[in-house]
Amino acid sequence: MLDSYMRRMIDPPLDRAGRRLAAAGVPANGVTVAGFAAGLLAIPCLAAEWYGLALIAILLNRLADGLDGAVARHTALTDFGGYLDIVCDFIVYAAVAFGFALARPVNALPAAFLILSFVGTGSSFLAYAILAAKRGLSSEARGRKSLYYLGGLTEGTETIAFFAAFCFFPGAFPVLACIFGGLCWLTTAVRIATARRAFG
Repeated sequence: MLDSYMRRMIDPPLDRAGRRLAAAGVPANGVTVAGFAAGLLAIPCLAAEWYGLALIAILLNRLADGLDGAVARHTALTDFGGYLDIVCDFIVYAAVAFGFALARPVNALPAAFLILSFVGTGSSFLAYAILAAKRGLSSEARGRKSLYYLGGLTEGTETIAFFAAFCFFPGAFPVLACIFGGLCWLTTAVRIATARRAFG
């Protein structure tokens, strides 16, 4: 929901950094993989309840997620790059919930609900992108992307905000995870309704 507003602030510095990385020969997919590795480091950090380190790992992952696209725009946007980016994103999202489940038994059920919610947002997002590509639809509302980017109530900005809240207030994870999961289901419902109007 907030990504379109945030992009106005973060795109210029990301673009400058992406131009420098591209000029230095850093591949966009390399940035994606490095960010993915950083994101997975959140699992052992969360399991050990090292929430500060986990948050650093999550933020490094999200920074790389912004940088890989910026690098690609200064080299070449590829279908595989877009594919790799979205696959890594959803694995890291689930990894954060999994890490909290490992940290405390009380977190297990809310974490499972959150992962289930990510299945809803992920599948509704990707299925829409597939049908949009089939029909030749495109959108640059969230910047130039390798696939059709359908927004929603819970996007990247909201995800970062909730992940940070999880780390700052780990005792509140069960409640926050249920709230975030509920918002994800609202996003899924809106996307299904949008798809019905577009493709029905």
